[in-house]
Amino acid sequence: MSLSKHSKIETNVNLMIVLTIVAISFGTLVELAPLVFGQQVKEPIDGLKPLPALALEGRDIYIREGCHVCHSQMIRPLRAETERYGHYTVAGELVYNHPFLWGSKRTGPDLARVGGRYSDDWHRAHMYNPRDVVPESIMPSYPWLFDNTLSGEKTGRKMSALRTVGVPYTDEDIAGAQEAVAGKKEIDALIAYLQQLGTLLQIRR
Repeated sequence: MSLSKHSKIETNVNLMIVLTIVAISFGTLVELAPLVFGQQVKEPIDGLKPLPALALEGRDIYIREGCHVCHSQMIRPLRAETERYGHYTVAGELVYNHPFLWGSKRTGPDLARVGGRYSDDWHRAHMYNPRDVVPESIMPSYPWLFDNTLSGEKTGRKMSALRTVGVPYTDEDIAGAQEAVAGKKEIDALIAYLQQLGTLLQIRR
């Protein structure tokens, strides 16, 4: 009894591997092509500006401390998500992000729209001892952020590096970066970063 065409493919390991690779490659192309060639992922939304020097340092502290491991910054266009967190995330508000801090892990709430929702004092208390403001929190404390002082020595160089990948920092931004950061505490930088997150598309209640 002769094998059907489908059976011949399933019983030929090499052919099966080749066809599997072709199928995966086609699917990848279909998913990625719109992201590569679509303008909506390249054009910044109205009002978007590069992070100021202090907030840029705060973002690096946010990454260093692993905040992005437990807090995503990507709200899906689902009713349950938008009702809780605000406007869904759009690519145009993230075109200056290097690296992206998207994710799906939410040990803590999504922070894509946290900017302006709490006072600076609330953030300070929360970072020093989260349970003082959220009794059920499992987040660790970060008291060293209140002691560490920034020099700003490398801030201008960070901006220069980001400018090479398309972030529109000006010569004035770069020249004034160290002065804007020097002497500030790490907690000040982190709060500056948090307070601007998602404010351009934030839905106020």
